[in-house]
Amino acid sequence: MALWGGRFTQAADQRFKQFNDSLRFDYRLAEQDIIGSVAWSNALVSVNVLTADEQQQLESALRVLLEEVRANPQQILDSDAEDIHSWVEGKLIDKVGELGKKLHTGRSRNDQVATDLKLWCKAELPGLLNAVRELQKALVATAEANKDVVMPGYTHLQRAQPITFAHWCLAYVEMLARDESRLQDTLKRLDVSPLGCGALAGTAYEIDREQLAGRLGFAGATRNSLDSVSDRDYVLELLSDASISMIHLSRFAEDLIFFNSGEAGFIELSDRVTSGSSLMPQKKNPDALELIRGKCGRVQGAFTGMMMTLKGLPLAYNKDMQEDKEGLFDALDTWADCLHMATLVLDGIQLKRSRCQEAAEQGYANATELADYLVAKGVPFREAHHIVGEVVVAALKQGVALETLNLTTFQAFSPVIAEDVYPYLALQSCLDKRNAKGGVSPYQVAQAITEARHRLR
Repeated sequence: MALWGGRFTQAADQRFKQFNDSLRFDYRLAEQDIIGSVAWSNALVSVNVLTADEQQQLESALRVLLEEVRANPQQILDSDAEDIHSWVEGKLIDKVGELGKKLHTGRSRNDQVATDLKLWCKAELPGLLNAVRELQKALVATAEANKDVVMPGYTHLQRAQPITFAHWCLAYVEMLARDESRLQDTLKRLDVSPLGCGALAGTAYEIDREQLAGRLGFAGATRNSLDSVSDRDYVLELLSDASISMIHLSRFAEDLIFFNSGEAGFIELSDRVTSGSSLMPQKKNPDALELIRGKCGRVQGAFTGMMMTLKGLPLAYNKDMQEDKEGLFDALDTWADCLHMATLVLDGIQLKRSRCQEAAEQGYANATELADYLVAKGVPFREAHHIVGEVVVAALKQGVALETLNLTTFQAFSPVIAEDVYPYLALQSCLDKRNAKGGVSPYQVAQAITEARHRLR
């Protein structure tokens, strides 16, 4: 049943109907549409459109319909209704007859769909927040289990300075903590109800919109009816939150794909998150991580698409805005799936400790320590930097590590270098000296793990 038609003398072309109808995806808003309708029925009693008895009949029927939907949401797709609003109204009329036709008094699908979508987003947020926190917990647990695993840190994909695998894990904890914070901020701006704004100019009935908002669980009601029905900032914010977080997950995946490669050989992934080759029996492919990396583009595309849809729209509602749902639904589903999969990847990951140590000892990762040693001896840093560069060239020619050069070779480049240089160049010394907050020293890493556990408790 269409919610319009009196103005029209011809039926819609079937091709247009298929193009126009949204039930195939907005059926996901069924629970929210029913809950919003119950609240609206109560509001209509307050302005004498419905009697208390009529409202009770409508609410009882709507709550029965709600249970039916929860038991089998797919049943909605068997209908040829235009959208979820017309489906709910049609089912309500089936249950209570002509009374069901009174419910839409003073309400438009414009404020109705905005309310439904905000309620849906609010219902999704706890699950997303939990998934973000669970991945943080998994990273903290992995860090705790691998506090003493030393590996190279990289810049430009070149070995730079030694770090620990725990420190690497905690870097992603920080990224995800920001993702969590962004979601919480989004909820603050999302948590206002547009119901009662009508098509664009507000409802003609003196409904207490603040009371109505409270009944729906919102913190308050929106302030401007024109903005309320055309606002999709919250969709953009959620897509932005998802996009930024997916960038973090993609970087996480890329790091682990590299660490898992034969060239690095730092980790081995669990058989539960890898697959093999149909041709090459020796292969163990990091498919879970590659899919996380690949799905990042899918979420970014939804965000970009929604921005382009909204950028030129005049106020107030336009049918273009129907494009808000498919991208949002898919993006948030994809983000949640990737968060859960990243958590699963960490469950069973194995560190190849000796290989990590070996790699950390290669690539002259202690060159900065030698520069700091010279600075401590009174050499200006810029000059020390140049001296160490020359020492590295000499070590490369000999094919040896810095710490294995003899003192005579060192002193050929700077007479201030003495026997006390060798403890400076030890791998553990490189870590221990990074003891300022946020550094890679064992003490700072342990502190960071404790703080993260406390925050996530």
